[in-house]
Amino acid sequence: MAAGELTGDGRARVLADGNEIPLLALGVWQVPDGPECESAVRWALEAGYRHIDTAQAYGNEASVGRALRDSGVAREDVFITTKFYPGSSDPEAEAQRSLERLGVDSVDLYIVHWPQGGPTWAWDGMQRAHARGYARSIGVSNFGAAEVDALLKVAEVPPVVNQVQFSPFEFRRELLEACERRGVALEAYSPLGTGRHLRDRQVAGIAERLGRTPAQVLIRWAVQRGLIVLPKSTHRERIEQNAQVFDFALAPADVAALDGLDHTGGTDQALERPWW
Repeated sequence: MAAGELTGDGRARVLADGNEIPLLALGVWQVPDGPECESAVRWALEAGYRHIDTAQAYGNEASVGRALRDSGVAREDVFITTKFYPGSSDPEAEAQRSLERLGVDSVDLYIVHWPQGGPTWAWDGMQRAHARGYARSIGVSNFGAAEVDALLKVAEVPPVVNQVQFSPFEFRRELLEACERRGVALEAYSPLGTGRHLRDRQVAGIAERLGRTPAQVLIRWAVQRGLIVLPKSTHRERIEQNAQVFDFALAPADVAALDGLDHTGGTDQALERPWW
């Protein structure tokens, strides 16, 4: 299958390096290490998720690893993403530590969490981690189009994903188009706006008409574009509901209405205000 194509069941897409990534992931940002994180991951795996997204900065990699081991789901059936914390100096060494905390031999995707210190300095270490087999794929997060281009100029192994804040309200159309043209898949984090977007009147109206939840509508909007999407929840019922997005489709008029909620001006920037 060619890069960018969806798998036959519509639940995964092919990355530029040939690896397949499930479109739906559980994000565990701000979930404390320990029972709360372990339960969320376990419930997600029981609900059919096959992609878990964590990071060194989250401090909960060990919980993700424990939940995976306790789930009974085979390691090779679950796509694990973690992220290099760019306040550290050596992505290769930090990848090794992540593997120890996760209790796995490799991760499926290793990402530079944000471009602190510039977009290129960490990439040599990311490539070394890839060459050592610590990560099957490597990518970036919070990179605008110019930062992706700067990295592509020096990369021997190009990034295959860019994980950014993305939803109908942050519809960074120019960034999405720039990434797609460069063979970089876009991953949408905070697709629910950390809950804010669920209260929007138009989202709620579409959800009510379709007999769906507002969260399902927002997640489906991303899935329908072939984007990888990372809703976060620690509530079992919501985790289960958020997985039920492959058995319906949004009509073109609903997609257009959601597109119109964008307040970024269709920017090619990853963030309005960097936090680092």
